[in-house]
Amino acid sequence: MTAATDGVQYTPGGLDRDAPFYVAGHRGLVGSAIVRRLEGAGFTNIVGRTSAELDLKNRDDVFAYLAEIRPRYLVLAAAKVGGILANSTYPVDFLSDNLRIQSNVLDAALENEVERVAFLGSSCIYPKFAEQPIREDALLTGALEPTNDAYAIAKIAGILNIQAVRRQYGLPWISAMPTNLYGPNDNFSPRGSHVLPALIRRYAEAVTSGAPSVTNWGTGTPRREFLHADDMADAVLHLLEHYDGPEQVNVGSGSDVTIREVADTIADAVGFDGETEWDTSKPDGTPQKLLDVSKLAAAGWTSKITLEDGLERTVAWYRDHSDAVRV
Repeated sequence: MTAATDGVQYTPGGLDRDAPFYVAGHRGLVGSAIVRRLEGAGFTNIVGRTSAELDLKNRDDVFAYLAEIRPRYLVLAAAKVGGILANSTYPVDFLSDNLRIQSNVLDAALENEVERVAFLGSSCIYPKFAEQPIREDALLTGALEPTNDAYAIAKIAGILNIQAVRRQYGLPWISAMPTNLYGPNDNFSPRGSHVLPALIRRYAEAVTSGAPSVTNWGTGTPRREFLHADDMADAVLHLLEHYDGPEQVNVGSGSDVTIREVADTIADAVGFDGETEWDTSKPDGTPQKLLDVSKLAAAGWTSKITLEDGLERTVAWYRDHSDAVRV
């Protein structure tokens, strides 16, 4: 692993717009937003492979691919993701798949001398009953939310992988922990999606079918923070150019709403004027999950896309792509 032993110490700063930049997961919600942001910032050599072209769970193939493209920068946005139902039903898949993806990509990045890496995790890494808003130092201070603990453990392992590389090899790799994300190229599957895309599909289909009511899970009282994927992508590029530290950085809007409030906003955005009912026999999940984003603000970045504007844009995208979205 020459990057580990050649004694070179990299420091953050403006990235070379012509250097190879690998975005793992470039077709997903976050990865595609990062590609759009990099293109808008003038990067000319963005590379990636679809899951059909490169299985990131296959270690030999991942090492061979990075040896071929030799990226200077890398964002690890690839992951097996899903909502409460998917995480509760398939915990083995969420743990095993994500551990393998992370280990393979990060080990191959080290072997192939990748200068700057950003590992993207999730706010579910924090304890279920962490003090709100959740600071970065809340990590590993309490029990996790049981409905997604397997996924959370995998993401915590990724953070520790980044910190271990920094300690052992001195490379300025970083981790960013986004809040609940949404936007173009999200997963709108009834069984695999997160709450916001699931709500968009549910209300949009109710409008199309003329259904008089929509039923959502839980009580609608939990509070959640949402961030548009384009904001997340902008934050990731900013951190790569301005932040160098071992602690993960929270990425969010700094404000939250109840699930009931966001459901009402989506209903208005899609033009649904029926009744909304709540199935209280279904789980709510964590009662509140709001990130403390003061570290990110201190690094010079704050969110720009309001929830109302972001939802209108996402609903419009969903309607334009409803025949091709992941279902």
